[in-house]
Amino acid sequence: MEFDKDFLGKLFEQAVESPRLRQNFDLRTSEADTSQRMLNALLPGTVVPIHRHEGTTETVICLCGKLDEVLYEKYLTCEGKDEYKEVQRIHLCPAQAKYGCQIPKGAWHTVEVIEPSVIFEAKDGAYKATL
Repeated sequence: MEFDKDFLGKLFEQAVESPRLRQNFDLRTSEADTSQRMLNALLPGTVVPIHRHEGTTETVICLCGKLDEVLYEKYLTCEGKDEYKEVQRIHLCPAQAKYGCQIPKGAWHTVEVIEPSVIFEAKDGAYKATL
């Protein structure tokens, strides 16, 4: 299988039609593969809730486009409410030779898409789709 311009174009077409403005493509070759390896086409306006992966680091490589990986610290307000403070912003853009990053295990993070992008994501543990 090749990941060429046509392949990514079809992934972008599916992302445009998705209410979430993103579309992933699972790269695992069998159900026995317990890793997560996927391509993810992301469009500006997609909302990825702030989240973390408690048991694994996450590797993100940007194949095309422009986006920011944003890392946070979580804290409690005086009212006992969870809040997040941005602590790092990692700009990814292959045209600027900024290809990827490693999100540390347990780090709260999200992504802000600046222009249509495709990323390769890898981490331990099989991907489970959420609605």
